[in-house]
Amino acid sequence: MSLGTGLAIANRYRGNDSVSLAYFADGASNQGQVYESFNMAELWKLPVIYAIENNQYAMGTSVNRSSAEDQLFKRGESFRIPGVQIDGMDVLAVRGAADMALDWVRSGKGPILLELKTYRYRGHSMSDPAKYRSREEVQAVRDKSDPIDHLKQELEAAGVSEEELKKIDHDIRQQIVEAADYAEQAPEPDPSELYTDVLVGSY
Repeated sequence: MSLGTGLAIANRYRGNDSVSLAYFADGASNQGQVYESFNMAELWKLPVIYAIENNQYAMGTSVNRSSAEDQLFKRGESFRIPGVQIDGMDVLAVRGAADMALDWVRSGKGPILLELKTYRYRGHSMSDPAKYRSREEVQAVRDKSDPIDHLKQELEAAGVSEEELKKIDHDIRQQIVEAADYAEQAPEPDPSELYTDVLVGSY
């Protein structure tokens, strides 16, 4: 949050058309730096989009148990930052909201807040067995709202054939396998690479 807001300040100084996109999740939305960033961003009308990835559970506590206001898109209201809630499991809805948010910010109206309502099927990390919810709950979300299945249905409705979808699936899986193989077999980078592509500048 604070880094994304800082990048927005840098873009303002540079006078470019860049927009900072700061992602954080439902658990982080309760941290103090969020509201410090909101205040500064709206006060200075900074070019930043705040995207809350609300996957319903933080490290292991549901958003309803950890947040007095669980409609997270409303979190910017006291700072006069507009918020929109989007179905984060619908890739087309997310794209549409992103286009709208970019238009808002680039028109000079300041920051905007997007709450992407989504769901993670697995634990928060490898050490999280996700015992705080039932398998039935997870499966129900998969059956009803899986974003890949939903997009497949949209493509089928648009006339994309089953064979074309199978080819897309095969090509993507192949890319993933090749990337994983490359990562595992590649040599360790030279220590001099530590500073490669690090953003530096004077403002």
